Amino acid sequence: MTGFTLLGVPIDSVGRDGGTEGSPAALRDLGLAELTVDDAGDLDVRIRGDVRDPATGMLASDEVLDASLGIRAAVTDLLADGARPFVAGGCCAELPGALAAARDVLGRVGLAYLDGHFDLYDGRTSPTGEAADMPVSVALGFGPDAWTATMDGASVAPDDTILLGPRDLAASIADGMRDPASIAGLTAHTNADLRTAGPREVGEATAAALVAGPGRYWVHLDVDVLDEVVFPATDYLDPDGLTWDELLEVMRPLFAAPGVIGASIGCYNPEKDPGLACGRALVDAFRDVLAA
Repeated sequence: MTGFTLLGVPIDSVGRDGGTEGSPAALRDLGLAELTVDDAGDLDVRIRGDVRDPATGMLASDEVLDASLGIRAAVTDLLADGARPFVAGGCCAELPGALAAARDVLGRVGLAYLDGHFDLYDGRTSPTGEAADMPVSVALGFGPDAWTATMDGASVAPDDTILLGPRDLAASIADGMRDPASIAGLTAHTNADLRTAGPREVGEATAAALVAGPGRYWVHLDVDVLDEVVFPATDYLDPDGLTWDELLEVMRPLFAAPGVIGASIGCYNPEKDPGLACGRALVDAFRDVLAA
C-alpha cells in the first residue's frame, strides 16, 4: 500500500534490558507491519552498559557504534534494492545509522525531525550519556567525534534539516547543549510556532522546502513530541506537547509529498503502556498518514 519495508531496531540507549527494546515487537503485533509492503524483521542489535565512556561521554559507547553500523548496513541494503525503509525503534539512537545509509545510497538528503527535544547534545553536555540525547548532533556532524567518524561525517546539512515540535530549549541550553540558533541554516519550529502558524501549514511548508532543496528526505518521529497526558508510554515526559490531531496535521503532508525516502519511529516504551492503548493509537496514526 505504501511501498515501505518495516525494519525493527530493538535498542534502548539507557543500556539495559527492556524499555524501548520491546517497541518493534509490540508495534508489529499491533498491526504496524500490515501498513507496509514487506517486513524485514528485527536487527540483532542491543545496547548494554551503564558506564559513560571517558572518550565519547556515552553510555555503552562501543555498543552504540556497533548498532549504528548494523543499522547503516541494513538500511543501505534496503535503499539499494529500491525499498523505502520504515525503521521501528527502539530509541532515537537508530537515526544516525539510517541517515548515513540514505546519504551513502542517495547522496544529498533532508530530515524532518518530529521530537519534543532538540537532541543537539554531545557526550560532554548530555546530562544522561544516553545516545538518544544526540542523534541530531551526530547527523549534522557535531559529535561525539567517534560516533560521527563511524558514520563517515555528517549525513545531512543544517539547511536540509527541519526540527518540528521541540519544547526543551531553556532546560537544554542550561545543561550546556549547543544552541540551535548558533547553527546557520538549521530550522526549528517549536510547539508554539506550530500552533501560531497552524500544524498543517507547517507540515506543508516543511515538505515543500525539503522537496525544493534536497529533493529527498527522511521523516523521524519521537513519540515524546506528544503531550505527556496524550502519550504517557515514553521515558521522558514533558507537558505542553502536541495533541494527536496536531501531530496528524503535521505528518500528513510530510508523508504525502513525493520526496519521502524513509521513515523511523522511536521512544515508545510498551512497558509503560498497560493494555497497549498508546501503541494502538500510534499504529492508527500511521494508518492515517500512510494512507493519506
